[in-house]
Amino acid sequence: MSASDPSGGGPSAALPAPALFDEVVGQPRAVAQLMAAARRPVHAYLLHGPTGSGKRAAARGFAAALLCPQGGCGECNVCRRALNGTHPDLVVVERTGASLDVDEARTIVMRAQRRPLESARQVIMVTDVHLAERAAPALLKTVEEPPPATVFVLVADDLPSSLATIVSRCVQISFDPVPEQTVVEWLVSHGVEPDHAKTVANASAGRLDRARLLVSDAGFVARQEQWRSIPTRLDGSGAAAAAAAAELLESADEALAPLRAEHEQEMAVLGEQAELVGAKGIVGRKQVEDGHKREERRWRTDDLRFGLATLAGVYRDRLVATTGADGEATTPGTAAESRRAGRQVDAIHEASVALDRNPNESLLMEALMVELSGMID
Repeated sequence: MSASDPSGGGPSAALPAPALFDEVVGQPRAVAQLMAAARRPVHAYLLHGPTGSGKRAAARGFAAALLCPQGGCGECNVCRRALNGTHPDLVVVERTGASLDVDEARTIVMRAQRRPLESARQVIMVTDVHLAERAAPALLKTVEEPPPATVFVLVADDLPSSLATIVSRCVQISFDPVPEQTVVEWLVSHGVEPDHAKTVANASAGRLDRARLLVSDAGFVARQEQWRSIPTRLDGSGAAAAAAAAELLESADEALAPLRAEHEQEMAVLGEQAELVGAKGIVGRKQVEDGHKREERRWRTDDLRFGLATLAGVYRDRLVATTGADGEATTPGTAAESRRAGRQVDAIHEASVALDRNPNESLLMEALMVELSGMID
């Protein structure tokens, strides 16, 4: 059976309910492909596109459709458990370090051999596959030819050349950046005032997950202003640089409040559901809590990255202000200012890229502030 044929063997089923993809906005083509693929799935799918484009939510909806005995009704206990990540036949693998390592790849291979516990098949969802370069050889054989009852759903932000062989073995479902206007319209449709929706959509950088939480985050505008004020606070001293770094990291902690509130509400709902069925506790509680911790780490990193983008924008405006229409500096003095602003933008970009490597955030931010301070004179 070819991996490029999503309508491959197996009995046909009804199309999944659109409700399974309610959290996916602005991706009609990708959702249509997944709904069609769920009817007669093949062994491996790769959902790829920019962060915040809805890949994870789509992967969960697709997994629910693959596990549901009715082909994805969106209402049964199987669908609900798959969507909240507690179904035993949905195995979600998240990296624990800066990349998906070989030991984690071996665990994936072992789990792929397991028989389904409840459903007709099991789904192994692996996130951040673009960071699995070293683990790729260990994964290849199993992704290429998994047991008949196992379906891989891989999620990646991009497709590095080192993963070309794995990519070629999967049906590819691409996700586009969510247009800012689409985010605005989605927010307005959920009762957000148009002006506030525009501010939030711009701050979310097209990420619907961020937009949804930023709406209830009263402090995000203040955090933006805090980042914008950094150039005026750096006076060339190490003390000022250290103080700025500490305050920015503290603001990133404060940014977690809306997400933590959402997680508390989710746990409360799961607790109520457990009581209704007479369970002693939440099934898969540790798995859910671990998922919350990972999501909070990602959210914190994303907030820092957004802040860095805001800060880069300030220096980029300075760069534009020191050049004429032809892109050249207007005076010898502005030429020096232009070079300095360009170096500052580059330094911020390098710090943003470094966040993907799970660095010591305190050291990273302090080093950046010191570097920017040294470019003042």
